[in-house]
Amino acid sequence: MEVTTENRSPGKLFSWIERVGNKVPNPFLLFVYLIVVLMVATAIISYFDLAVKNPTNGELVRVNNLLSVAGIQWILPNIIKNFSGFTPLGSILALVIGAGLAEKVGLLQSLMVKMASRVSRRYASYMVLFIAFFSHISSDAALVVMPPLGALIFLAVGRHPVAGLLAAIAGVASGFTANLLIVTTDVLLSGISTEAAKAVSDTVHVSVIDNWFFMASSVIVLTIAGAILTDKFVEPRLPAWNGGNNDRLPPLTALENRGLKAAGIAALVFIALMALLVVPEHAPLRNPKTGGIIPSPFIQGIVPIIILFFFVVAIAYGAVTKQIRRADDIPQLLVDPMKSMAGFIVMVFPLSQFVAFFNWSNMGKFMAIGLTDMLESAGISGAPAFLGLMFLSAFLCMFIASGSAIWSILAPVFVPMFMLLGFHPAFAQMIFRIADSAVLPLAPMSPFLPLFLGFLQRYQKDAQLGTYYVLIFPYPVVFFISWIVLLLAWYALGLPIGPGVYPSLH
Repeated sequence: MEVTTENRSPGKLFSWIERVGNKVPNPFLLFVYLIVVLMVATAIISYFDLAVKNPTNGELVRVNNLLSVAGIQWILPNIIKNFSGFTPLGSILALVIGAGLAEKVGLLQSLMVKMASRVSRRYASYMVLFIAFFSHISSDAALVVMPPLGALIFLAVGRHPVAGLLAAIAGVASGFTANLLIVTTDVLLSGISTEAAKAVSDTVHVSVIDNWFFMASSVIVLTIAGAILTDKFVEPRLPAWNGGNNDRLPPLTALENRGLKAAGIAALVFIALMALLVVPEHAPLRNPKTGGIIPSPFIQGIVPIIILFFFVVAIAYGAVTKQIRRADDIPQLLVDPMKSMAGFIVMVFPLSQFVAFFNWSNMGKFMAIGLTDMLESAGISGAPAFLGLMFLSAFLCMFIASGSAIWSILAPVFVPMFMLLGFHPAFAQMIFRIADSAVLPLAPMSPFLPLFLGFLQRYQKDAQLGTYYVLIFPYPVVFFISWIVLLLAWYALGLPIGPGVYPSLH
């Protein structure tokens, strides 16, 4: 089954984006240059003693000079620590070990063929996007695991794997905050919002379910919008896919089917054991103080649990299909997945330094308060205030990789401001989530950007950063616009954004 698509060249705008993007330096060099620019900027701002006033406590926020004596004394002892302590690095590498074993023994490929045999070629886009949204329960793990699976699903049904890859990236990245379930993002942001709301009222509380109605509805809207975009615009404009036999997924053998059954049994046993550790009232993985699940050791340990799950099902499958004959085979199978991460590890070194320098210099808070002061002084309210917060959040997302870090900066300013304008703090939080999530695939500071580029290069060897940008660019635009329309409609109709929570304070 050979995949064929009509080869249409992109329009002038996309051709220009690709040309400009491909002239952007290698990500490693890009972050080196950004570090130099950041250092010079902090020196200039510090020289002129520029400061902004935090409206919540009246404190002056200044930038720390990276080129000062104090800056140099901080930089040198922390360079290795910045790299080794970069949180996404350990999580991503650990997830690659787990998912890599499942891929090397053939479990992922067999699973996708099995799933594809029950899915219409026509509705593959809807399936990939919906699974991507559901996968957010695993938090950042979804950003590592889901894109390759999306490509495999499309490959298995005879469609272009790059289209499946892009749809999956859109679902896990641009739609990162949309989910049918309550996930760790809800826990992190609601706590920050509640603390920020205390500047106006001690009685207003933001719970983990206060955005649930809107975010769950977003899954349906974005799945439809993303699938139509993939089917009608993105895939028809991809070059024809002429992958060889090694690139196509063959039909399952009897041994592979038995392997899938063994993996399924192992998965059920694993899930049953986890349920015993989570569901009972005094289960060990519940919150020891409140007895709840959110937050709890279970939620905090979701990434290691996912890694262990991959190992259990992959070993069960590999043992039955004879890919794993002895224990010594397991570490050997893990070598290739880690080799593929070499470029990512190299790129993370300057990225981790830039993030650490940016945080120590206080530049993020300085920029955020300065920009929000501009909105406040302009007297913006109502729908313009919504859009102002959205575009400011999207802008900061391009420079600060952590969404919770951005909201920690913005919430003390925008939550009180929105409350004084008569809006619920959960509504301000929801607006931030939309903007921060929509532009995530484009954020140059995201540690996942080079990972996404690496996934693309599996199917398009000569792909560069500009190639990635021109391919993924339509998704953030469509998701952003779809979310704005949904938000304005939701506000106009006065619908609850969560159980008993409305945009306006009552």
